[in-house]
Amino acid sequence: MTVPPEISITPLTPAIGAEVHGVDLGELDDATIRQIREAFLAHHVLVFRDQSLDRDQHKAIGRLFGDLHIHPSKRTLGAKGDPEIFTVKTDENSVHNNGGRWHMDVSCEEMPPLGSMLLLTEAPPFGGDTLFANMHLAYETLSDPIKELLIKLTARHDGLQDLRWYGVEPKPGQTYPAHSHPVVVRHAETGRPLLFVNEAFTSHIEGLSGAESDALLKMLFTHISGSPSLQCRVRWEPGTLTFWDNRCTQHLAVWDYAPHIRRGERVTIAAATAPAAFGS
Repeated sequence: MTVPPEISITPLTPAIGAEVHGVDLGELDDATIRQIREAFLAHHVLVFRDQSLDRDQHKAIGRLFGDLHIHPSKRTLGAKGDPEIFTVKTDENSVHNNGGRWHMDVSCEEMPPLGSMLLLTEAPPFGGDTLFANMHLAYETLSDPIKELLIKLTARHDGLQDLRWYGVEPKPGQTYPAHSHPVVVRHAETGRPLLFVNEAFTSHIEGLSGAESDALLKMLFTHISGSPSLQCRVRWEPGTLTFWDNRCTQHLAVWDYAPHIRRGERVTIAAATAPAAFGS
């Protein structure tokens, strides 16, 4: 990739993630946007430091990559606030931290989001990192017999499973998304295969017995969480914006900073199509 001298892209690990230096996201030209797109597809997670953005600027940057996604909590559960902003906050009164299990953002949607941009506005004095994992490599590093099995399967993604982990039950008349997606998906832009199941939202693999589904999912979730070679770690500070490809990564917000506060706002970019099976 050819990068002008004033911009530098430093990988976080060989597998995933990069820090982008020399970019003011509030003042982007066409050439810089093209470079960000290329780096996004190459590294899947991009970290921008020292960004000073208001909400309108934050949303405008998201729209450079597609329409903005409205979180189902705003669409169907009546959550208040700007529908295009998802607030992330953990403080001394929290029982769970937001994103405390390995997940793709709302994979229970018919068309799960393309990507997310989280801008941290308040960071704890220590801790509070986010782990990201590469789902292309998660699939590629499985044995051939397991890859051949998975490529034929479909899994159910249930938003209620995630809500219940947070202790939330919809009120009568309220709904929350649930959809089935291929276990192995083709990336919409690169065409590469990737593993598309996650601990937070995937309830079961269709067509298998309960015991078979539980055993296979447990193996896959352990493969994702227990393989540091698939992962990178993002350290946050106020003004850090991280942009991740929700189609081919999972992430886990580490809660190791209680009782301190961690707060941020996320803009999420809608996908144009539903996940398609690899080889379809």
